[in-house]
Amino acid sequence: MEYITCIILGLIQGITEPLPISSSGHIFLFKHLFNTTIFDNNLTFEIVSNFGSFLAILFIFRKDIIKLIQNFFLYIFSKEKRKNNKDGFMYIIKLIISTIPVGILGFLFNDYLESHFNSLKILGLTFLFTALMLYIVRDIKGTKESKDITFKDAIIIGLFQAITILPGISRSGTVLVACLLCHLKREDALKYTFMLYFPVSAGTMLLKVPELVNTSTSLLFPYLTGMVVAMLITYLTYQWLSNIVKKGKLWKFSFYCLILSFFIFIYFR
Repeated sequence: MEYITCIILGLIQGITEPLPISSSGHIFLFKHLFNTTIFDNNLTFEIVSNFGSFLAILFIFRKDIIKLIQNFFLYIFSKEKRKNNKDGFMYIIKLIISTIPVGILGFLFNDYLESHFNSLKILGLTFLFTALMLYIVRDIKGTKESKDITFKDAIIIGLFQAITILPGISRSGTVLVACLLCHLKREDALKYTFMLYFPVSAGTMLLKVPELVNTSTSLLFPYLTGMVVAMLITYLTYQWLSNIVKKGKLWKFSFYCLILSFFIFIYFR
């Protein structure tokens, strides 16, 4: 039963992590719908499954990450090549700026928010919020490329991302909306959104490392199975999302989140 539960949750994580519909919100909803107690252990499935998604997205953007790192250090240590690597260096600086707000709020208030805002009513509201955000940007077609992102844009995107510390609000959806509101082209908005995923996801996993220490070994292999499923499905789902964003069909997810919000309010009333 534990293997089946972890496989199902790995599928949910893999599908919902790249999509702008909140993976944590879906896993939380699944837990209450089916009354599973697999989460009552120190090793939370969210950490493990998120790591699977992390590996998948890392693989997708591996070439971009390597190039950015090279640009960053060449700009710092090579005066001759500084001009050619300035865009990559500045891109990383802006990623850091966009990460700061959620990093500060997560460090200070994560435990409080998880304990006080961890309810189905809040989840229904956050799905509704995501639906509205996605619908607002349905017709926006940006003109900016990655190199045109300003410090103001980075701050605005960072503030939007800080909202996602609330349980159930989609990080990818909210950041993608912010990027589109800053008039980035759709492909560049998608790339910036998932580049920001790495520091935020890594930071979240590091904060929860203490929960991994005293876990039951009986759950190790079921959780690893779920992680592998999440990794594979995340990879496939991202390819699908990329096509949807390019075609400007992101707004369709707003109706899904709206229906899910109504379902939560009606079913759990």
